[in-house]
Amino acid sequence: MSAVLLTIGLSVVLGMGAPADSIAQSNGVVVDDFEQDSDGAYPSNWVYVSSDGDVYDVSREMDDDDEWARVQQEDGRSFLRTYAEGTALRITARNGEEFDWSLNEQPWLEWTWRVRSYPEGGNEKEKSANDTAAAIYVTFGTDWIGRPKSIKYTFSSTLGVGATDQQGPLRVMVIDSPNNRGFGDWKTIRRNIPADYRQLFGEDPPNDPISITIWSDSDTIAGQESSADFDEIRVLDL
Repeated sequence: MSAVLLTIGLSVVLGMGAPADSIAQSNGVVVDDFEQDSDGAYPSNWVYVSSDGDVYDVSREMDDDDEWARVQQEDGRSFLRTYAEGTALRITARNGEEFDWSLNEQPWLEWTWRVRSYPEGGNEKEKSANDTAAAIYVTFGTDWIGRPKSIKYTFSSTLGVGATDQQGPLRVMVIDSPNNRGFGDWKTIRRNIPADYRQLFGEDPPNDPISITIWSDSDTIAGQESSADFDEIRVLDL
């Protein structure tokens, strides 16, 4: 089975169209595979964290007309489907609460996603077009003025795979795009988090990341929508 090495960092796109379990087994922690949730349910292992740090149930923040994240079933597989129209959606799993993660023990993050629709013209480097169909954030803490330090692994409508950007304490890394091979198929993506952090921040990461966040938004470019599926989110020792 072939693997495509991306040009930035240590990443592998594996086995497009196949579940992660059929590709590699390793010691690690399952953040979520959505198998414990029923079809149509909100994901039970995720929360909404406000900008003030308050924690709420996911269902409290969802508007089923234009913003939702629900577990779906297809061909015997459970996964999370997100949809955002004119809004930004985020749900978070916290290290030490919903799962446990030490970079010394599990330096790799792996997940599977399938982008269904994306905002035309979305560009993470432009404030006027900063929309994305799918992203995974890893947050490590805060900078000296209290802003979250995060890496955003993103699907970009326009930027090429390997592109990076700095937005205050946020580092953006494009890992997928509609021009990348296999658009519309399941893709399993694996990232070496310490290597990426050193590349993007120029220093060693803290051992215990704060959280992992699933993100999808279409709130900048008028008349656009984003939809993506997520599954098999794991931290691995390879």
